Amino acid sequence: MKKLIKVLFILPLLCLLIITVSCGSSYDFKSWNEADSLNSLKEFVDKATDEKSDNYIPKEDRIATFDMDGTLVGELYPCYFEYLLFCHRVLDDTTYTAATDKMKETANLIRKNKYTWNMKEKNITLDHAEGQAQAFAGMKEDDFIKYVKDFANTNAEGFNNLKYIDAAYKPMIEVVDYLQKNDFTTYIVSGSDRFICRALASEVFNIPYNQIIGMDTTIVGEDQADTDGLNYQLNQGEAVVKGDSLLIKNLKMNKVVAITKEIGKQPVLAFGNSDGDTSMLNYAINNTKYKGQGYMLVADDIDRDYANLEKAESLRTMWIEKNFHVISMKNDFKTIYGDNVLKTN
Repeated sequence: MKKLIKVLFILPLLCLLIITVSCGSSYDFKSWNEADSLNSLKEFVDKATDEKSDNYIPKEDRIATFDMDGTLVGELYPCYFEYLLFCHRVLDDTTYTAATDKMKETANLIRKNKYTWNMKEKNITLDHAEGQAQAFAGMKEDDFIKYVKDFANTNAEGFNNLKYIDAAYKPMIEVVDYLQKNDFTTYIVSGSDRFICRALASEVFNIPYNQIIGMDTTIVGEDQADTDGLNYQLNQGEAVVKGDSLLIKNLKMNKVVAITKEIGKQPVLAFGNSDGDTSMLNYAINNTKYKGQGYMLVADDIDRDYANLEKAESLRTMWIEKNFHVISMKNDFKTIYGDNVLKTN
């Protein structure tokens, strides 16, 4: 009888132990097809969470960084969300009357070229970043995030049954959730404005504001004007608002710089979709303490999303040569935004 009681007591503990050890592999990826990319991730997580593995990583060092546009959320409807937001602010928002000729010129160029994504006429990336800083200068963070969410609750161009706020890749929501359940700390490291990332991605990916890094503009006191922060004291009751100057466009090596400054640890996993993310993925692979891996998502699905197949194939080849794992939207994703979302012409 005593042996039976002992067995009955130990059996649930053994079951719990088995479940705990195998949690990395047991996650239900409902939005994925069978895929080498996903299998490699699950194998990595299994080893990283197994204390007996040579590739075990303590919880405090399980750092995963994600680009946002084109990696976690839609990018090609028909161009970056933050570009569309800038155009709306400068060209359509009748309550905003401070747009300069340069800002209008940049916004019109984006609208002119957005369907072909031919941005070689000017340095659109930098002109947009500087213009966006000016376009939202003076806004409190909460007011800016509300403005972003209001625009994001409009219909996404190029799709039926999809709003920008809901244009997160369902398979990538599962990846982030899976890593979080396995005690990885997840960060967004984006080239888009930090506050836009907070508005679009914080809730859906369960990533707190302090784990979201992006393009930064100056932050100032409401009454600070042009006084340098070293010579200015914030007054009691004075609001903190967005300034009008660009501090950093968070792409390429700048992503590594931001991770080093704000996280203070090398990631062991990094996810991106473009050349602007290559440095971040290499930083994870170059991790000096643990084995690291990098994943590049390739937009190669012309039926459910927008894609340039020639560019996609070129990128796939490039990422494989760089020893990155490739995630194919066409082959690996069972659904992208949900089965009720339809691409239009």
